[in-house]
Amino acid sequence: MNKYTPPLVIRMHPDDNVAIIVNDGGLPSGTVMTEGPAAGLTLRDKVPQGHKLALKDIVAGQAVLRFNVPVGYAREAVLAGSWVHERLLDIPTARELQGLPMATQPAPVWAPLEGHSFEGYVNADGSVGTRNLLAITTTVQCVAGVLKVAVDRIERELLPMYPNVDGVVGLEHTYGCGVAIEAPGAEIPIRTLRHISQNPNFGGEVMVVSLGCEKLQPSRLLPPGSFPIHDARDAAQGPDVVCLQDDEHVGFMSMINSIVQRAKPHLERLNARHRQTLPASALVVGVQCGGSDAFSGVTANPAVGYMADLIVRAGGTVMFSENTEVRDAVEQLTSRAATRAVAEDVIRELGWYDQYLERGSVDRTANTTPGNKAGGLSNIAEKAMGSIIKSGSAAIGSVLAPGDKLRPDQKGLVFAATPASDFICGTLQLAAGMNVHVFTTGRGTPYGLQACPVVKVATRSDLARRWHDLMDFNAGQIAEGVMTIEDAGWALFDLLLETASGKRTWAEHWKLHNALVLFNPAPIT
Repeated sequence: MNKYTPPLVIRMHPDDNVAIIVNDGGLPSGTVMTEGPAAGLTLRDKVPQGHKLALKDIVAGQAVLRFNVPVGYAREAVLAGSWVHERLLDIPTARELQGLPMATQPAPVWAPLEGHSFEGYVNADGSVGTRNLLAITTTVQCVAGVLKVAVDRIERELLPMYPNVDGVVGLEHTYGCGVAIEAPGAEIPIRTLRHISQNPNFGGEVMVVSLGCEKLQPSRLLPPGSFPIHDARDAAQGPDVVCLQDDEHVGFMSMINSIVQRAKPHLERLNARHRQTLPASALVVGVQCGGSDAFSGVTANPAVGYMADLIVRAGGTVMFSENTEVRDAVEQLTSRAATRAVAEDVIRELGWYDQYLERGSVDRTANTTPGNKAGGLSNIAEKAMGSIIKSGSAAIGSVLAPGDKLRPDQKGLVFAATPASDFICGTLQLAAGMNVHVFTTGRGTPYGLQACPVVKVATRSDLARRWHDLMDFNAGQIAEGVMTIEDAGWALFDLLLETASGKRTWAEHWKLHNALVLFNPAPIT
């Protein structure tokens, strides 16, 4: 957007009494609006980009409407042309989890979307990967430093000999010891680690590095039936484990050498695999937003929602998450549930999370960050309206508890209950079985997952320009009128198929990733 662009606003619904400023850098006080729903208004204040402008006079106590939903109540009278920010608003009361509409909204009637495919890997259990990675699982945080050294050696010395292997992933985390491993809630991080080890992008290969004295023993992490059996040794001894405290290890380098040598048969099996043409129905897409701003619900998330509908029409699976970011739209979730049982599952997960927050003396208002507010989001009620749009409009077919894994029959739109924290959400979606990820951001975040390609979507053109080598798609073109939501949704769908077929994203190019961040509601000992 150049300096000659006229002052512009976006109103999400005809009944809204506020609109957000589109122009880069915002608009100064005294600006005369010449176009759109604010035409004829003179700005009484300087209004930053993405922030709300009062389209009409709002009396004290009146609802401020965006998306035709109250996102706050005016603490004092607000005159037309004024900046409407969080300090002027009281947050609406959260909807109770009783008396909600249950599976009342008819599912959209769509023609199946056929003829779309990508090049992926079929695993022995029928799951499909978009990458061909060797994952080395860890049982405890104490081995992370050793594993980093071993992974570096595998990448330098072995990977050049196995050209069909995309990389080596050390599944590092901060769990395994010093925890009340039998406490209520302890099953969540344990099953999360187990199910991440089974992610389809790892091709069914399971290798474990253990210290030896930790509470989370390999047999508990991967009990019989949770790992593939390649030969008689696997059947007799269980998963392939390198235990650093075993007597065979004399000195640091012997530990490293053991890990490197034991990686070879796994790499050989992975290297024998090749991509094959697969239908789009094999996609398992996780969608998430982080560093959100007011444009998230205007550009990027609606485009992702349209893309999500295309994937569902193609027979694929889409997971959306972030409990605290959809809690204020709970009636939209329960009404969209395919059945009453699914609606009850939504209530169960959101109710459990409400109780979790209460135990920590935290409420939902803590979610909205300083960056969210700087980007124009006044509170979690407003943030929720923009967040939920990325789930599209399909019926919610099933619900996953944190750390749960998708069953083969769980297709379509899935609510995977997770905290809103970016890497915890990404970690839990990996455990659920996603094979490609879409992440939207307005403020900007260098987010990436080593185990899964991440398509990064910018909500604003200014961010896409400044972070040109971190963003894969610029949804800011929607706000500028260059692209429609439908056009952007189709473009993202095509980009997702290319990414699933092996095209690297910027996050992969820069090797952006973090250690797994586990959701651990159990107490520490």
